[in-house]
Amino acid sequence: MFNFFRKKSEKEILQEKYRKLMEESHKLSHTNRKLADDKVFEAEEVLKKLEALV
Repeated sequence: MFNFFRKKSEKEILQEKYRKLMEESHKLSHTNRKLADDKVFEAEEVLKKLEALV
């Protein structure tokens, strides 16, 4: 009920960052493939950090 008072965990922060990077990558894939590939690479790095937490 009062989740907005709770601080996000590192896992939640990384999940949100991964989701945003993948959304950006998808949008960029329609116009600039190179930038989209860079975003996917960044997202994979975040995913590796996320997996290391678990």
